Amino acid sequence: MSEQKNYINFHVIISHSPSCLNRDDQNMQKRAVFGGVERIRISSQSLKRAMRRPSENTFNYWQQALGDPSVRTRDLIKVADLFSDELKNEFPKEVVYRATQLFVKATAEEDEGEDNIENDEETSPESESKKKIAVAPWVLAEIKEICRIVASVNLSEEEIQKAKDKCSKQKGKKKKPEEVFLEKALILKIKKVLGQKKENLEAAIATAVDVALWGRMATSGLMTSIDGSLAVAHAITTHPAQADIDWFTAVDDLIAQGSAHLDTQEFSSGVFYRYASLNIGQLQKNLGGATRERVLEIAKHVFHMLCTVVPSAKQQSFAAHNPADFAIVSFAYQPISMANAFEQPVEKAKTGGYLKPSIERLVHYWGRSNEFYALGEEAVYCSKEVEITAQNGLSQMKSLPEVEAWIVSDGNPKE
Repeated sequence: MSEQKNYINFHVIISHSPSCLNRDDQNMQKRAVFGGVERIRISSQSLKRAMRRPSENTFNYWQQALGDPSVRTRDLIKVADLFSDELKNEFPKEVVYRATQLFVKATAEEDEGEDNIENDEETSPESESKKKIAVAPWVLAEIKEICRIVASVNLSEEEIQKAKDKCSKQKGKKKKPEEVFLEKALILKIKKVLGQKKENLEAAIATAVDVALWGRMATSGLMTSIDGSLAVAHAITTHPAQADIDWFTAVDDLIAQGSAHLDTQEFSSGVFYRYASLNIGQLQKNLGGATRERVLEIAKHVFHMLCTVVPSAKQQSFAAHNPADFAIVSFAYQPISMANAFEQPVEKAKTGGYLKPSIERLVHYWGRSNEFYALGEEAVYCSKEVEITAQNGLSQMKSLPEVEAWIVSDGNPKE
């Protein structure tokens, strides 16, 4: 039984044919040195985005299985524009825009304070929408709650008079109009009410599965900070790998000789190890107290995507649509990566490539780790082609759907 085991560890072996799935700022294939040799790398950020928001010509498994993902931006005006149609039955578009602007201004008050009004500078709505806010995920339910809270806040007669009195006490040449003081007072009150309604905002953000999985780093006290429940490692090749150079031309059909464009592009291939670990209790918390059954249903879909999703970069040029060849899933008391199985680089098989020896290395290392640390993991594996030697605590499944069903059953085999 796995009721007390709070983690699910995912170990995936996946091969990619020649491709350039993840590039750095120099437009070069991302790399990493591990075990003293150079490997090809695919960043966790690249993989997570491919899972959450696939390219337009790719089936959107996430949306079908887990609903709409969040929208990540630092520009709340654009968020308001995106969601205004969906909120039109509850709030006019101008209310949505106004609410998001005031929310950002209230966020900016975190570092300014009530008496800093003389130093305020005129800013456009666009610049205000980005002020003090970094790129962060936003969801419809959260914007809806912000609109509801902000729209409910009004200044009392006493507060209005206090703001007017402050305006009349100004000194110097750069005097602000009365409207500035009134809005300042409104913003400060909105900030206070938003703080009081923090639980409402937390419940709203809990509707987004991707935020519950990967978290959100708040850049102000008014934003809801979420600790991620799914840790995803950078995928690296199990063996030494270096990038090759593709020299290509764009030939102009209307020119008799020569080309219109010459350039180069790095590419590579290899067998990659992907690892991720899901904190079941944290995901339950992030989803507002979800049941373990609900979390295991999500875990099933996470496993499916870890085995099938490939970043979309340069795919029109390389078409490296290669799903996983092998996977181990375990219920565990702690997150534990098997990346060190490949610290000593895998050597190519005498007949064949790196796939089979990589799988054999992972299975052997998993078995030794489970025994050496007395992990007591309950694990299953599925393999598309390679036969492996049985390991204590590791049971075979015939397909991805069978493993997914095992995850949903909380690690209990079918009767």
